[in-house]
Amino acid sequence: MTIHSISVELLERAVATLRAGHLLALPTETVYGLGADASNPDAVKKIFSLKGRPSSHPVIVHITDVSQLSKWAREVSDDAIKLAHAFWPGPFTLVLKRAAGVSDVVTGGQDTVAVRVPRHPIAQQLLRAFAGGIAAPSANRFGHVSPTLASHVRDEFGDSLLVLDGADCEIGLESTIVSCVDTVPRLLRPGGITLSQLRAVVSSVTDVVSNDAPRAPGMLEKHYSPDTPIRIVSASELSSLVAEYVQHGDRIAVLAMHAAAKARDCVHWIDAGDDAAAYGHSLYANLRYLDKYSAACILVEQVPVGEHWQAVRDRLQRAAAK
Repeated sequence: MTIHSISVELLERAVATLRAGHLLALPTETVYGLGADASNPDAVKKIFSLKGRPSSHPVIVHITDVSQLSKWAREVSDDAIKLAHAFWPGPFTLVLKRAAGVSDVVTGGQDTVAVRVPRHPIAQQLLRAFAGGIAAPSANRFGHVSPTLASHVRDEFGDSLLVLDGADCEIGLESTIVSCVDTVPRLLRPGGITLSQLRAVVSSVTDVVSNDAPRAPGMLEKHYSPDTPIRIVSASELSSLVAEYVQHGDRIAVLAMHAAAKARDCVHWIDAGDDAAAYGHSLYANLRYLDKYSAACILVEQVPVGEHWQAVRDRLQRAAAK
């Protein structure tokens, strides 16, 4: 379910919050964002402070539509324009050379800026009323599991932060990020838009990321992590490993693609199914739920290979990194 609008009074409060240089949380179709006026460096610094985010880690600027792109980016290529028209509004972020006046705080000190147009109706409602860019990384502590419900944001930051409740995020995984800084567009982070979909619009898009690629959100080796350690195991290993933990008297949490063979009091098992979109939609909510079980470990059944599972595999591998 998606909540499609907020009241006039709440919208006015949200706009006033941003214009006063304060933070709020807003829903997008991917995850909830922790938003600030992107043209106010002091406001954006509050995002880094509240999240505990390294200053070198850039944030994504959310805009209303492609007509606002020139305020934030320069030297926008034909490929970038094609991709923007194809996938905006939606779960797609462009990395471009930044325009004059875009703060180092937003870009992490780089000469590039990340920009996207979200399609969640409340995000669009806020952006139109605010009439400016909103810098908005995920609304959680840096490196933790991203929020896909307003309650997740409140779990992270309490009730002092204004949270615009848009219900459950439609996609549940962060946006696809493509750099159009160089001649060849580069996929930097997989998301809801697959490589095949990108290449259907611009055939030259590559998924080879070299060391000189711009830094982008979500590219650290460890990210999206619950407090409970994650261990990714094959389907053939899963049952025997669960039995080992049970034998040692440990509580264990499991995120699998099938139902448990039998119920055990000390095993908390989630069957997330074998549909990539549904699995991705619920991934962060499932990890947050299992994290509360105080288990010795979260065993995650390895998901399939293939581009429809690429974003899920990316998030799980980073969540499980040491």
